[in-house]
Amino acid sequence: MLARESGSGPYKRTRLDYHATVRELPSHERPRERLQHFSPQALSLAELLAIILRTGTRSGNVLDLANKLLTKYGGLPGLVRADFRELCAEHGMGEAKSAQFKSALEIGRRLALVQVDTRYADAANLVMLDLAYLDTEQMRVLLLDAKSQLVEKASLYQGTANSSVLRAAEVFRPAIIRNCPGLILCHNHPSGDPTSSKEDIETTKQLVEAGRILDIELVDHLIIGHQRFVSLKEHLRWE
Repeated sequence: MLARESGSGPYKRTRLDYHATVRELPSHERPRERLQHFSPQALSLAELLAIILRTGTRSGNVLDLANKLLTKYGGLPGLVRADFRELCAEHGMGEAKSAQFKSALEIGRRLALVQVDTRYADAANLVMLDLAYLDTEQMRVLLLDAKSQLVEKASLYQGTANSSVLRAAEVFRPAIIRNCPGLILCHNHPSGDPTSSKEDIETTKQLVEAGRILDIELVDHLIIGHQRFVSLKEHLRWE
């Protein structure tokens, strides 16, 4: 509840602007109760974020805070990119809430690690949170053992917003060091559009041939966009 003064002189009046807390909302509008009675899938992104943050500010409830953050940062992608200290400085956040939010994102990332296998969709899910919303082009290599199980996820390269230089030696070196017979190459397009370029296609063809010479299989090359991806193995259909 906020007090505001109107009028002038000795006849000033105090007007109270009222902001309902989440507890004062009807039960069917409270995020936690909605999750209990329906499912997490039934909740909006703001409601899910409100459950993580738990409390709002004196000028608004936690749903107001969640919506304010989503609007300011351009939705979840912007919040994913936001620096921890930047979030801490937001009114109504602080270290505890910012830590809760970043922890929730990390749990989601680790869940993807548990569920991964070498099918291209699962491999894309493994790197999606890492790569989807970066401002620069980066690369990851998923190293695979003889049974096509994930051995390690290695970071390769950080480039400019528009291009990167890809050398076969850089791509296959981690697999040679770890004695892995296969790998999946992943890189992002900062624009958010995962459509393969002419350079992506030509580079992939060269890497397939280099892998055959080294006896290390390039299982796939995934291009990651904003919650979308392209499998060049599916597109080029190499054996």
